[in-house]
Amino acid sequence: MSAAPHPVYEVVIGLEVHAQLRTRSKLFSPAPVTYGAEPNHAVHPICLALPGVLPVLNGRAVELAIRVALASRCHVQPQSVFARKNYFYPDLPKGYQISQYEEPLATGGWLDVRMPDENGGARRVRLTRIHMEEDAGKSIHDAAIAGDATHVDLNRAGVALLEIVSEPDLRSPAEAAAYLRALRSLLRYVDASDADMERGNFRCDANISLRRHGESKLGTRTELKNLNSFRFVEAALEAEILRQAGILDAGGKVVQATLQFDPASGRTRILRLKENADDYRYFPDPDLVPLLLSDAQIERVRAGLPELADARCERFQREHGLAEDDARLLCESRALADFFEAAASRHGDGASLANWIRRDVLHALAEHGLEIEQAKLAPAALADLVKRVREGGVTAQSARALVPELVNKGGDPLRLIQERGLEAVSDTGALEAAVDAVLREHAGHVERLRAGEEKVRNFLIGQVMKRTGGKADPAALRRVLAQRLGESGS
Repeated sequence: MSAAPHPVYEVVIGLEVHAQLRTRSKLFSPAPVTYGAEPNHAVHPICLALPGVLPVLNGRAVELAIRVALASRCHVQPQSVFARKNYFYPDLPKGYQISQYEEPLATGGWLDVRMPDENGGARRVRLTRIHMEEDAGKSIHDAAIAGDATHVDLNRAGVALLEIVSEPDLRSPAEAAAYLRALRSLLRYVDASDADMERGNFRCDANISLRRHGESKLGTRTELKNLNSFRFVEAALEAEILRQAGILDAGGKVVQATLQFDPASGRTRILRLKENADDYRYFPDPDLVPLLLSDAQIERVRAGLPELADARCERFQREHGLAEDDARLLCESRALADFFEAAASRHGDGASLANWIRRDVLHALAEHGLEIEQAKLAPAALADLVKRVREGGVTAQSARALVPELVNKGGDPLRLIQERGLEAVSDTGALEAAVDAVLREHAGHVERLRAGEEKVRNFLIGQVMKRTGGKADPAALRRVLAQRLGESGS
């Protein structure tokens, strides 16, 4: 559920997302893109800005950027220009960042985002632009590592980034988080980025302002920098709403500034005041020619796009008879949608498989802290397990108990069922003996059932299940129980 609207002010939010592109080398140098390497080992003279070196654009990064632009309905510009964005930090050896400004790769476009409101409907969030730039290095202020000093790791310097800028169409922190999840899903769908916030390759800057309800003029915005989790995005925006509302309630004016969120205190604090594009002294990079893209190049990339989430969701509903919510859940992740489709092609009953994935597989993944692509569970294994339940060879209870193990360790479910003696008890003699024993032990409940207290039936079935270790075939058990109770139609 979205937070309740502010009683006095309308919240206006726009997001700038930086996503590292999934390339093997950096945007302008052959240095490898690695994670967890020794500090300053994934570098090259170009990353270090040594004299005499020249940048060379990574063609794969351009292709991935076009994929994202097309998937988000942007117009890919036939010409874009790389510019120097001038500012000095120790983690930026050149003293400038190569980015795009006046002529970006793509403009316009939109994402249709399912908002966290009572209706759960989709709303269109417009995109302003998508442009390419290089990442900066990382300054390390950890006293345990650096003491009173600051260390710099340049492994990340020069990694290919895509900056995706939205229009100020979001109206609450919860909506901002929903947009980010939708954007992350799109980036992963087109294989452009891992979009992993924990590893820092999906980061967000949030612009936020307040205005009184009914006003059309935007308020003075502030910018929250480097938010690296959905939870922090929501918490930081909530904190900044409170700060700005307090200033406006007291008759003050919000000052344009760049802020940082402190998770420990739950408050935002100002890093630096008013910052505009003029401060960066953008100018075209003299070492790089304009990036020219032909219609044929763009169409080749378009032809290679996968089926996107919305189209796949509609197809799952149409071909597999899924409810819309189930289809959307499966299509949030391309890997999960692929898993479902592979399992359904083997089993045939998509609706049943969707239920098992939603109820059991996703729960097991969450317990083990895994994504579906990290799980050891094969689509064929889940299909075989669900099919065995449908055939009556194993009870749903016994089969569900195997899912966490299959997710974590893999294996053949049919072999596990046999080795562990989990086959469903459907032998009439064995079931009759179990039912007779339960009816003797619970004679009072039998009388209540015969008197019309129908809910007692489930109690008796549960007792038989307990006696058989949960292996009694449910249909056969109900049939034997009815026979033993002398019910008509047995």
